[in-house]
Amino acid sequence: MADRQAALRRLQESIAVSVPSPGVGQPAPWFTCRSPLRERYVFDTAAGRYIVLCFFGSAAEPLSARVLELLAAERRRFDDDNLCFFGVSVDPEDERQQRVTCRLPGVRFFWDFERAVSTLYGAQQADSQYRRVSYVLDPLLRVLAVLPFASDAQAHVRELLALLDRLPAVGAACPARMQAPVLVLPRVFEPKLCRALIDYYRSQGGEPSGFMQDIDGKTVLVLGKDHKSRRDCLLADEALRLACQRRIHERLVPEIHKAFQFRVTRMERYLVGCYDAGEQGHFRVHRDNTTKGTAHRRFAVSLFLNTGEYEGGQLRFPEFGPALYSAPVGGAVVFSCALLHEATQVTRGQRYMFLPFLYDEEARRIREENQAFLELEPAPAGSRAAGRGG
Repeated sequence: MADRQAALRRLQESIAVSVPSPGVGQPAPWFTCRSPLRERYVFDTAAGRYIVLCFFGSAAEPLSARVLELLAAERRRFDDDNLCFFGVSVDPEDERQQRVTCRLPGVRFFWDFERAVSTLYGAQQADSQYRRVSYVLDPLLRVLAVLPFASDAQAHVRELLALLDRLPAVGAACPARMQAPVLVLPRVFEPKLCRALIDYYRSQGGEPSGFMQDIDGKTVLVLGKDHKSRRDCLLADEALRLACQRRIHERLVPEIHKAFQFRVTRMERYLVGCYDAGEQGHFRVHRDNTTKGTAHRRFAVSLFLNTGEYEGGQLRFPEFGPALYSAPVGGAVVFSCALLHEATQVTRGQRYMFLPFLYDEEARRIREENQAFLELEPAPAGSRAAGRGG
């Protein structure tokens, strides 16, 4: 039994390396492909706006031709500022007969005659079948939707346009203000998973949450409501743990690497925390890696489970000014554990959060070396301590 639990713990704390697939919430694969405009079009340079990436196969195929015709009637939408369209052809006759034409701004095509891009996105399948499909990507080049062609072209375009109509505008250019070096990322967890985590917390209840201090050479858990008022629940449900792990790995880890050039391989703790206005829920300014027992932590993730159902409860990074940070339901704020930060007081309702730490293999060795300094029994607030964190 102990061996099985140890194996499960290793499985759930280790984030496996795999090739991302272009599913909803995941990064869209980058590629370079020939287009009517350029011999080598670098697709990732199109980020910063919504993108429709349409694998139509051949413009000679009646269904594809009709989809392209209907989208051409919506030409005004594709302005390159908020939205652009890329069609992917695998038929050399589309080029020779000039069946499709780039229209700037906003409408471009790729010549994918070797079907490398189509294979990358699953349009070209292993059984030689071609799956006509439209991807909708967000400004970060993450997949918002995967819409296979229906047998009715109008139904496909109607579904696509309805989705585009629901998307918030990218927004006009504006001067930047000083801000903390944090990553704010929407749509890491689906609302359904957020609700499942909240329901789990409510069914199990939460225990008072402490913070770590180095006391007499040991890293000790300290309880003190003046500094931190939160209740925590560790996830024991294997299905929920694996669901969280998968989404962190597929949707968050690639963005951390892109933003910070850091390869996450490990995740510490599967924990849902609740800041309750009735208990003046808050966490005063602290850093998350200032003790021996927490020195391995590299990035903190504050994943918001019920944004809009409470007041207060925002993140602040005082070294970088007074700005307050939050994220929509299922979104995350990711930041270095070395940054000074606080969770401001919740003034109404209950703020539920999923709160893991992320690190790599080098940090794993630090964690193992420092295990000897950990003291798991809580110490009273006000004990003689060096540093405050976690």
